[in-house]
Amino acid sequence: MDKRGFLFTAPGKLFFFTGLFFLVGCFEPAVPSPELGPGHSGPPQGQDTAYVTIIAAGDNLIHDIIYNSARTGPDGGFNFDPSYEHIRPIVEGADIAFVNQETVLGGEQFGYSGYPVFNTPQDAGLALIKAGFDVVNHASNHVMDRGEGAVYGTMDFWDAQGHIRCLGVFRTEEQRRTEKRIIEKKGIRIGFLSYTYGLNGFVLPKDKPWLVGMIDREVMAREIDELRPLCDLLVVSMHWGNEFQHQASETQRDLARFMAERQVDLIIGHHPHVTQGVEILPRPGGGSLTCYYSLGDLLSHTQSDWTPDTITGALAYIRIKKTRTGDGTLCTVDRAQVIPTVCHYRRERGSPFIVYPLWDYTNELAALHYKKNLTLDYLYRVAWDTFGLRVIEKNTPR
Repeated sequence: MDKRGFLFTAPGKLFFFTGLFFLVGCFEPAVPSPELGPGHSGPPQGQDTAYVTIIAAGDNLIHDIIYNSARTGPDGGFNFDPSYEHIRPIVEGADIAFVNQETVLGGEQFGYSGYPVFNTPQDAGLALIKAGFDVVNHASNHVMDRGEGAVYGTMDFWDAQGHIRCLGVFRTEEQRRTEKRIIEKKGIRIGFLSYTYGLNGFVLPKDKPWLVGMIDREVMAREIDELRPLCDLLVVSMHWGNEFQHQASETQRDLARFMAERQVDLIIGHHPHVTQGVEILPRPGGGSLTCYYSLGDLLSHTQSDWTPDTITGALAYIRIKKTRTGDGTLCTVDRAQVIPTVCHYRRERGSPFIVYPLWDYTNELAALHYKKNLTLDYLYRVAWDTFGLRVIEKNTPR
């Protein structure tokens, strides 16, 4: 495909790009031929290249006001599908779609509840599946909110769906030790690990310290080292950082360097409830680690008097490239970009909670938002201040 240049605009900003091309109405950048120099239109003879795309979302944090707005009637049913309908084409278009399901889906027997001790209707999980998500993380600070039984109930729910990979929680010590979370797509084997910084004051059962993936460098080093040789690309989900802070903490950065030293390829970060930037860290011996420090909230009613940024999130757009030659293979993160999102809800009680790609949001919608004085310009500035040129826009020049 020929190189194409295009103007990329956001309020108050104008940039010129070459080598990237986005079809109108499509989220995914067209896959270009590798840059091989003049006269080449594909991989060199004897070289085979495969690509896998990952979409990753941050915190799906279901407060009680959200599930109450999703009620379908007095019989106790819920419909969360409208919350994700505007991002569904994006998520479905990926080869792998990850989400941090912040709250447990333990089952009705534990009682539905919101902040500060959550248990979410399992219909919310069904809506995530319908939206296209197939890798779900539960290693978060809320995973033990309703105790051990709700953790097992959550695993029972996902296991019943058949094709969903659930990260960060384990049925048995043997499962954690022997079962490797690896997904193979297009000949690329992608391994997943997941850890959380804490449990909001709750503790793991004394006889089940392995139940949840906790940030522990000794454990992480062992599990990374065991999984690394079994996959082409290693992804670690990290629930970490300081809430409402757009800047990654030194603890996050130090942990990222630790994982780079152990040859991790990609970190998907969440928990701060606002977005944080992307960093590329060099690895000893060559290669690099791509770190998304925080993707913010996907869906939530997180309230903060000092920042409206809890409604701004991001879908990470990640493209994995594996090249096979006669000398071996090389697998890398080929692209690390973001699609900014907005969690929309109105001031009227019972109004639905809906996630929009920022490129589909309008000032008319912003004027109706629960957060007062919200503007599209402000939302774009948050996205660009955090992610800069990694932001993907929908439109191409006319």
